[in-house]
Amino acid sequence: MYDYHRNERAMALRPSLSRSWLLVRANSDEATMEAAFESEADSVILDLEDGCPADEKDEARKRVVEILNTEARAWVRINAITTEHWWNDVKALSGVKGLRGVMLATTEHSTDIDRTAAALPTGTPIIALIESALGVHNAVKIASAIGTFRLAFGVGDYRRDTGASDDPMALAYVRSQLVIASTLGGLPGPIDGPTLGKRGAELVTACQHGTVHGMTGKLTLDVGQADTINHALSPSEDEIQWAHSLLDVPLDGPKDGSYMPRFLRAKKVAELARVYGLWGKLEGEKRA
Repeated sequence: MYDYHRNERAMALRPSLSRSWLLVRANSDEATMEAAFESEADSVILDLEDGCPADEKDEARKRVVEILNTEARAWVRINAITTEHWWNDVKALSGVKGLRGVMLATTEHSTDIDRTAAALPTGTPIIALIESALGVHNAVKIASAIGTFRLAFGVGDYRRDTGASDDPMALAYVRSQLVIASTLGGLPGPIDGPTLGKRGAELVTACQHGTVHGMTGKLTLDVGQADTINHALSPSEDEIQWAHSLLDVPLDGPKDGSYMPRFLRAKKVAELARVYGLWGKLEGEKRA
């Protein structure tokens, strides 16, 4: 019997605002699984795809169903629709009570989303993992599919498909395209791919490679990266102070053409800061 306790702060956060998305192999040992659920990651994804060799998928899938039929809640990365494992994944997940949504590997067509949505309970959120040139080419159509919840960038497989390097400039086009597609599809900002082996300032810099384009989430395979990702993808202290200066003191008199864009940006910063528990923090620190 599994008894994993999810971080309460993360459980209360809307997935549309999740910053850190922790991928954990569905066949991980008990200590790893427990650490994932108790981590600071905003969302946890149990991985039935890359994390599980073909001969272990059936047992891993069974374990995921058992976990999600307890009090645990999580997302699940399912196999690509072109594989023999996809149908087994969606069939097994159709009745579990703790499924928050699925991440569909190697999404390349809007019909991949349509078929997956039809096979799962109505309204199940689907994150489209874009990890090929064809997926990028069809990103707007994929983002516009009714079942799509967010887009995510599968950096490693995209690089293998295209031969692109890991230089941020080589990946900038794709990140921008996923942001544009998400905007046109009415979706939250897309989720950037993982950064392996980085911590501290190096990880913050890697997060900025996505946020500079408008990405608002990031995948990780390392439970120790979650807190840094959350901070890097939250409004900064300077942004919060600027929003306070604009929103706390009403502007009297005529307003120039730049006021409304700045006002709307300040409201967005304030909204996110409140959700992430940061809006009143600076004021409290000043009083202390």
